[in-house]
Amino acid sequence: RFSLLLLNLEEYYFEQHTANHIINKGCRDERKFRGSLKICSKSIIFEPDDNIQPIIKIPLRDCISIKAPEDNEANNPFTRDTSGGILVVCNQVFLIKERNIIASYKTVRGRTEHLFQLDVSGKQGDVVQTLHQLYRASCLDKMGDQAAMITAILQSRLARTSFDKNRFQSISETLHMECKAEMVTPLVTNPGHVCVTDANLYFQPLNGYPKPVVQITLQNVRRIYKRRHGLMPLGLEVFCTENDLCSDIYLKFYNYQDRDELYFLIATYIENHITEHTAESYMLQWQRGHLSNYQYLLHLNNLADRSCNDLSQYPVFPWIIADYSSSVLDLTKPETFRDLSKPIGALNKERLDRLLARYQEMPEPKFMFGSHYSSPGYVLFYLVRVAPEYMLCLQNGKFDHADRMFNSLAETWKNCLDGATDFKELIPEFYENDSSFLVNSLKLDLGKRQGGKMVEDVELPPWASGPDDFLQKSQEALESEYVSEHLHEWIDIIFGYKQKGSEAVAAHNVFHPLTYEGGVDLNSIMDPNEKVALLTQILEFGQTPKQLFTIPHPRRIMPKLKSLSRTSSRSISIAESTVSPNEESFEDLTEESITLAWNNIAKLKLDEQYKIHKEAITGIAVTCNGSSVFTTSQDSTLKMFSKESKTIQRSVSFSNMALSSCLILPGDTTVISASWDNHIYFYSIAFGRQQDILMGHDDAVSKICWRDERLYSASWDSTVKVWHCVPGETSSSKKHHFELLAELEHDVSVNTIDLNAANTILASGTKEGTISVWDVTTATVLHQLPCHSGTVFDAAFSPDSRHLLSAGADCCFKVIDVQTGMLISSVTTDEPQRCFKWDGNTILSGSQSGELLIWDLLGGKVTERIKGHTGAVTSMWMNEQCNSVITGGEDKQIMFWKLQY
Repeated sequence: RFSLLLLNLEEYYFEQHTANHIINKGCRDERKFRGSLKICSKSIIFEPDDNIQPIIKIPLRDCISIKAPEDNEANNPFTRDTSGGILVVCNQVFLIKERNIIASYKTVRGRTEHLFQLDVSGKQGDVVQTLHQLYRASCLDKMGDQAAMITAILQSRLARTSFDKNRFQSISETLHMECKAEMVTPLVTNPGHVCVTDANLYFQPLNGYPKPVVQITLQNVRRIYKRRHGLMPLGLEVFCTENDLCSDIYLKFYNYQDRDELYFLIATYIENHITEHTAESYMLQWQRGHLSNYQYLLHLNNLADRSCNDLSQYPVFPWIIADYSSSVLDLTKPETFRDLSKPIGALNKERLDRLLARYQEMPEPKFMFGSHYSSPGYVLFYLVRVAPEYMLCLQNGKFDHADRMFNSLAETWKNCLDGATDFKELIPEFYENDSSFLVNSLKLDLGKRQGGKMVEDVELPPWASGPDDFLQKSQEALESEYVSEHLHEWIDIIFGYKQKGSEAVAAHNVFHPLTYEGGVDLNSIMDPNEKVALLTQILEFGQTPKQLFTIPHPRRIMPKLKSLSRTSSRSISIAESTVSPNEESFEDLTEESITLAWNNIAKLKLDEQYKIHKEAITGIAVTCNGSSVFTTSQDSTLKMFSKESKTIQRSVSFSNMALSSCLILPGDTTVISASWDNHIYFYSIAFGRQQDILMGHDDAVSKICWRDERLYSASWDSTVKVWHCVPGETSSSKKHHFELLAELEHDVSVNTIDLNAANTILASGTKEGTISVWDVTTATVLHQLPCHSGTVFDAAFSPDSRHLLSAGADCCFKVIDVQTGMLISSVTTDEPQRCFKWDGNTILSGSQSGELLIWDLLGGKVTERIKGHTGAVTSMWMNEQCNSVITGGEDKQIMFWKLQY
């Protein structure tokens, strides 16, 4: 059940030990599970022999202590009789594959103790020492420092071992070369030793996984490619077949000299058997009809550094069919096909015009498309049904939201045409013979869509009678006369002369500079942290293939073209494939009512307005039934306003300092207010009095959020704090118990915060204009960008959490890609926008002058202005259906707005 996919990205698996996992030692309910203890660079993994029991993964950074129980603890029943025992105390554990079912990881938070008793007790000291070393690495603040320390530990292990020559197939073999390298598989690499003899290529993994030695007979080698891996010229991929999609081994070396020497040795050996093919030689075969369109694209992908073992450079294939609604697929009609002379992003003129308008105003380096046509996320989006563990690996143990899954061909094609940030092409599997990626044959629980429908098989177009028929017709379309006549146009865009420079601009084919080969020289970056961050961003974002042609690609010679029966290559096996979530970040409008509301947001009409405070309104919270509205103000009061009676029913003052923010806890019994007096006040609605004070900060509290029993507070003391709030027992004298879970430290005052839908990522905006994106689960900063040149007034995630929008005193809206930390859009406004709501595409903002503005974010323009307050709009609340809005302003008024369709 164990696989390297249970590791984090960029993590290594070092060694394993047979052991018992003992729970509740010395107690009546003591339990013992036999299995294998795996020591990895960032975690401890225990795989029980019993398949019913879950695999346990303990992140080292979450460990409190790791030790061998001492002799002086002999009286402690928990540690008695524990020769060879290792006691791990931690505050977070992941449970994986419980009952041997592939599903999202189960997270167990809170302090737990795990005793692992090694079969070979003599190894206890070494294992503890190794774990301490790796634990120290995991506690380093900066990713670059962590990576450097883990690399040093790895290199030291490799230096102490060498290839076991007893593994040679024959005693007469002559050794030509030995060096250190890593075997590359999708998302993970495995370090070990490489050996080349006069007859074989060997790789021996340091950890003996998945087998002690991988052996390839040189006589069987048919193709060999130098690869760029992680933007560095360190990869080598070996194929024992002529037309297969997947290689027999992909190796990554620690220096290019070793890679080049091994390439030379193997190439010299095989040149007697095989001539090396260039792009031009394949082109000639294709032109003359000796290669099918499918085979030619496969070879071009290989030559352009695309590999099934590298998800950031997975083979890219075109969308061919544009008709997903007809009951019969007519391959004689040109309108059945997608226009192959244009990239996906240019197929919809309306969308392209908006993107070009943004492009014109963009400072250098300019790009037209904020996301790529191929990335690890997109590959796994298509392949999740056959490669679920890859998606779980890529997404930290979670599947993507059910509505963002690959649910329907028609839906996905429509998103690629209309979606604001969806420009993805297809993968080779769409033109292969294995349809398993379209069917949920593993019976995975991939979630429930809006409307209650479970994610099952992919919905096929009416013209396909089933998955196999769909693939058959897709293959026929790819090999059709129309495609054969136009495929060279698509090759020009993806692999050819329209990929870069002025031709790319003219073809509307310009992506972010970091996606191109040579877009960044990693060797010139001295700061290891910057290098790690940049590399992660590039690999997650996707890469443009190596440019193969610098002049227009010739057409196919078409006279009397026979129908090409392509010999299908072996379908990509589940184990080697991989794939990701649908990144339509500017899109994810799930419920019809919300879509309808945002489509009509310009029809907001003022319903009622009331002047209820003596100073500017700073916060608005509304009870579930909508009957009571709570507001905070700089006049230091919290007021409860009744919608029915249109009167103020409560007015509370906690101190003489301004209140900055308020929220209502689930159940509508308690209101929390943040104050400039450094405190957070809990007010009981039922008992009409102050219930608790949390003295949490050293300066004014600027913003508070509440999610899942946790309070998040931002302050001018340069921190954001995460609190676990446990309500007291009795309702009358109910006191909350506060436990500080995390402190996110900033350099300057924090003005605003927001959390993503999953409550795992927090965004903060400071008074100096910096936006920080934090992983709340680890209290680590993922990205930090100097977005604005003044205070960040407001920041909010899109509904699908893929993008973050911020508004600042510098009269700008900025959009950040959350996953990569890349600034992907900037819109200039006439005046500062003080607060806003958005659906990922349209923004409703409150301006400095008091107007409500509606923005088309892609077009970067105001589509509607609505007269509102007589001073700045300082606070905004919107209901879940997005059809009711309340605003508060510097004019001391609250205004109720309704959508009138």
